Amino acid sequence: MGEWKRHRILMVSDFFYPNFGGVENHIYYLSQCLLKLGHKVVVMTHAYNNRSGVRYMTGGLKVYYVPWKPFLMQNTFPTFYGTLPIVRTILIREKISLVHGHQAFSTLCHEALMHARTMGYKVIFTDHSLYGFADAGSIHMNKVLQFTLAEVSQAICVSHTSKENTVLRSGLPPEKVFVIPNAVDTAMFKPAPERLSSHEIVIVVISRLVYRKGADLLVEVIPEVCRLYPNVRFIVGGDGPKRVRLEEMREKHSLQDRVEMLGAVQHSQVRSVLITGHIFLNSSLTEAFCIAILEAASCGLLTVSTRVGGVPEVLPDDMIVLAKPDPSDMVQAIKKAISILPKIDPQEMHNRMKELYNWHDVAKRTEIVYDRALKCSNQNLLQRLSRYLSCGAWAGKLFCLVMIIDFLLWHLLQLWKPAEDIEEVPDFVLSHDQDEGISQDNENQSLR
Repeated sequence: MGEWKRHRILMVSDFFYPNFGGVENHIYYLSQCLLKLGHKVVVMTHAYNNRSGVRYMTGGLKVYYVPWKPFLMQNTFPTFYGTLPIVRTILIREKISLVHGHQAFSTLCHEALMHARTMGYKVIFTDHSLYGFADAGSIHMNKVLQFTLAEVSQAICVSHTSKENTVLRSGLPPEKVFVIPNAVDTAMFKPAPERLSSHEIVIVVISRLVYRKGADLLVEVIPEVCRLYPNVRFIVGGDGPKRVRLEEMREKHSLQDRVEMLGAVQHSQVRSVLITGHIFLNSSLTEAFCIAILEAASCGLLTVSTRVGGVPEVLPDDMIVLAKPDPSDMVQAIKKAISILPKIDPQEMHNRMKELYNWHDVAKRTEIVYDRALKCSNQNLLQRLSRYLSCGAWAGKLFCLVMIIDFLLWHLLQLWKPAEDIEEVPDFVLSHDQDEGISQDNENQSLR
């Protein structure tokens, strides 16, 4: 083992608290565990409503809410070079050594990684999603990803399926891509104190009600299951454009007393919804990993899910029933789940999840990727441009032009505002007593 090295990491993404989701949770929990390992972690995201400027979270996690407002789906408007001054200032002020970007959808992530590469920093990218290859949106996104990953030091994917997808889309060498799964906070997601009665079986769905999450499948599956099993009841949490279809289905089949629509559910309330059910139903049409399945399993629920993306890699066979993304096959999978439900011990399932998925283990594995990234050799501008030229006959030349302009703007910034004029901030280190006090606070209170 080599000598331990303290990393100074800048996490960048458009997706972070107070917004809730898989990427947001991943960045937060990973950052907290890296802080406990002794590294410095700073998060950069865009402003959320009146939340702008610098904030501190649990454990002394420092967050820069830069004054960029979201443009579309929580993403900032792409400016290419508009973020260069503020990214440069944060990197120098915080004495950052590594830049870690999250999510291919994030405009801020792509721009920050581009500027960091121009300035000679080592960059790491984590891909949290799967994309296709045929539709116009995917073709555009894949070309952007090819540009971002052309010079990335290392990349991380959350499943082996996601790794194959990312390598095919970006042309990145497979040896540069590591597979590190997501995890779950088992201290937060634990089973109900008492086992639920089996006289009425409750199936829980918590998901964004959009096409990609298979909301249209639910419209066909729920009435059929209710017809076959008079003692089955559904609880549907989540909101989205497809909610109208579910409401119409409930009216059409007169299932108001058997299908409860909760609307949007705050993350702090997810456990309280999960522990009211026996089975968790996931109907996604595409999924790189699916943290929701981990949260449900940690609460002791048997999972029924579509066999898509990285989902088959998530849980052992005795904790999940997989089905094709087809209504009849999903109904059969729910039938099978109901038959094996008496064999499920929620507390035993929770204990297994503690061993299988742990954020501290994820942080240690990510630490290894950081060590590898720092060992990557530095390249001059001409060597870097040759990488971009290989991205395509026309795209390669365009990428080179973008990087040359970025390089020139960076040098102009150095002349206009030298690094020596940017004040470096002292590191914020919690004492043991402060750390103990903060760790006892409710996590959601700390995020307000």
